[in-house]
Amino acid sequence: MRSFKNKSIWLIGASEGLGREVAKLLNAEGAKLLLSARNETSLRDLCHEMRDATPLPLDVTNADSIRAAYNQIENLDVMIYNAGAYDPMPTQDWDTDKALRMIDVNLNGCLRAVGEVLPDMLANGSGHVVLIGSLSAYGGLPKAIGYGASKAAVASIAETMRHDLQGTGIDVQLINPGFIKTRLTDKNDFKMPQLLTPSEAAKHVIKGMRKNKFRYDFPWPFSRVIKLFTSLPDFIRFRT
Repeated sequence: MRSFKNKSIWLIGASEGLGREVAKLLNAEGAKLLLSARNETSLRDLCHEMRDATPLPLDVTNADSIRAAYNQIENLDVMIYNAGAYDPMPTQDWDTDKALRMIDVNLNGCLRAVGEVLPDMLANGSGHVVLIGSLSAYGGLPKAIGYGASKAAVASIAETMRHDLQGTGIDVQLINPGFIKTRLTDKNDFKMPQLLTPSEAAKHVIKGMRKNKFRYDFPWPFSRVIKLFTSLPDFIRFRT
């Protein structure tokens, strides 16, 4: 089981919701936190509540912004990519701008961040990359235009990295939450099974990060139901 005491951890998407609660748990364990988000005020307020936490404001849609933040970091042990954008979108209400925004934050932002840290981790022969995905990545779900596609792509990136980086000393993990009560999921107009608070979800994230396994899905049994549903034959999944 991993310990994060004295580990240098860059958490991107830390100012609110799940990221904020994950930061609190890591801080309580004694990690050296480097916290990033676009909301600089919220980020600095969070850092003031903690010991050994440094705010590094950035915009994940801007490569120069990510690079400028990373250039302030030395000897990074762990990077967690948690930044996310979400708008529920049924196909009938297609909004290209919103869909592209979700892709840019959830997927392209992930690519930009990993692209900054990976060369140094490879040179050092050590590192830990944690990508926060979603159970929606397991298959196309209703009202998930943009979001589901971005998270499926993040899962693919994580799987490829896991293959390619074996033997390099770099560990890659994909953590897939279900529904978490945040300002983003407050947009949903449907009942969300096994809805978790950010605090509850953060405990799962830390539990997953401690494990020596690639993928960690939660909560159970909702994660099992999602995987079962998306594995059904098409004539059952899409029956009308």
